[in-house]
Amino acid sequence: MTMRSASGHLSPRAEARLGIPTSVSSDTLDATPIASVRAHAYKIPTDSPEADGTFEWTSTTLVIVEIDAGGCTGLGYTYTDASAVALIRNTLAQVLLHEHAGNVRALTHRLWRRVRNIGRCGLCATAISALDFALWDLNARLLGVPLVRLIGGTLRERVPIYGSGGFTSYDDAKLREQLSHWVDVDGCAAVKMKIGTHPERDPQRVVAAREAIGNAALFVDANGALTVNGALQCAEQFAEQGVAWFEEPVSSDDLDGMRRVRNAAPVTMDIAAGEYAYTSDDFRRLLDAQALDVVQADASRCGGVSGFMQAAQLCDAWHTPLSAHCAPALHRHLAAAAPRLRHIEWFHDHVRIESMLFDGAPKPEHGTIAPDLSRPGCGLEFKRADAEPFAL
Repeated sequence: MTMRSASGHLSPRAEARLGIPTSVSSDTLDATPIASVRAHAYKIPTDSPEADGTFEWTSTTLVIVEIDAGGCTGLGYTYTDASAVALIRNTLAQVLLHEHAGNVRALTHRLWRRVRNIGRCGLCATAISALDFALWDLNARLLGVPLVRLIGGTLRERVPIYGSGGFTSYDDAKLREQLSHWVDVDGCAAVKMKIGTHPERDPQRVVAAREAIGNAALFVDANGALTVNGALQCAEQFAEQGVAWFEEPVSSDDLDGMRRVRNAAPVTMDIAAGEYAYTSDDFRRLLDAQALDVVQADASRCGGVSGFMQAAQLCDAWHTPLSAHCAPALHRHLAAAAPRLRHIEWFHDHVRIESMLFDGAPKPEHGTIAPDLSRPGCGLEFKRADAEPFAL
């Protein structure tokens, strides 16, 4: 347990154990004013058209946030609409400018209060998520420690990943190729495919996926496309192919429907949801409703480092497994520290973007990734020149 003084600061012994340079103290950090806040958006085309049960897309928008203080720059990002940039620049940055960088909890609290009359969920939550992550990254860089050390240290040295894609826009040959690559090359013990665009074809697609991956675990994700009865029919059919995870069989806003599916689905099949939870209240409602077996939390949507670790604490209190949704480079430090963490989603779009645009992006080893403890903060550096062709 990290020792703190009565004022809440790290003790000198704790600072030494965490590798904090002796020239930097937490008192100095608390007195370091934020000099600037920047935000930019980049629209990156997909490598082919993609679709799931309720959406189609040909590009993904990345919003980058940078916060300067004490000669360091903290980096955060989210996958959201480009309009988040104007929200950050014109509304949220003013909450942070000239405030002390070390007061992360107070600053994040002020950000959430600032959007009270705008609406917390959706766009505001993604913008705050990027800012919160940048604040934590900034503090870790100022102290010269990897982010995972600042949030409590590692519970696990490496975090399992599962391959995720299998879009409904793929033909069976491309589906097999992608899923088998994650198993045979990246060493993933599980993969996930999208369903729901054409439910009548899904049983055959699931058979094709099973043939491609052998004995690896197979997950499916309907993105809320089905009715309760339709989802239960699918669950019965998919169980014959050993499907172990059914994500958002119905909309996660339909808590009663989610609970009905969970109660009637095969006991060998986990029901998962949570990627559209933006606040701790959203996670609490999912858990209170007993609507799922596994909670998914996305730090790029649910409040950054602060929100993700709150979700992890809720899962711990409910004895419920946690899975990190997408953005693997963003999640690897958090996943290493979070209790009851099962795995990180190795999502095709985000893996491709993060490997293109971030120095230090993780690479899988035997189906796992790990935080880079040799680098301060989140261990990422944004490749601005490489990103410039995609700038909005």
